[in-house]
Amino acid sequence: MAADGLTTLRSSYGPGDTMNRLEAEVKARGMTVFARIDHAAGATGAGLLLRPTEVLVFGNAKGGTPLMQSVQTIGIDLPLKALVWQDASGVTWLSYNDPAWLAQRHGLAGETSTAIGNLSAALAAVTKAAISSS
Repeated sequence: MAADGLTTLRSSYGPGDTMNRLEAEVKARGMTVFARIDHAAGATGAGLLLRPTEVLVFGNAKGGTPLMQSVQTIGIDLPLKALVWQDASGVTWLSYNDPAWLAQRHGLAGETSTAIGNLSAALAAVTKAAISSS
């Protein structure tokens, strides 16, 4: 985990395939997809260029609500978000905020550690499925 709480993983797939795989895995695990934001398309609409850059906003009320019941400010960081992006070399990456870092950022108490652990495990599983060829 980077010092700022951002986890970034290299994908074995291109940006479109990575995002499609991530979205499919999120849905397969019973989570809700709230939005899929294509920043590159937005840039094109404004007459600007941007390499593939897309955000998936997703979550599950059973996972996030207990955290917000503890400290409501974590609602600014929930639902969860994952960014799929392509660097200048053509490599595809998937980035997300580590739930443990979010808990620390918002000063969540120990009673939320199970919920944070569940979020971390869910993120690890869906991101691995999205980026790994095995």
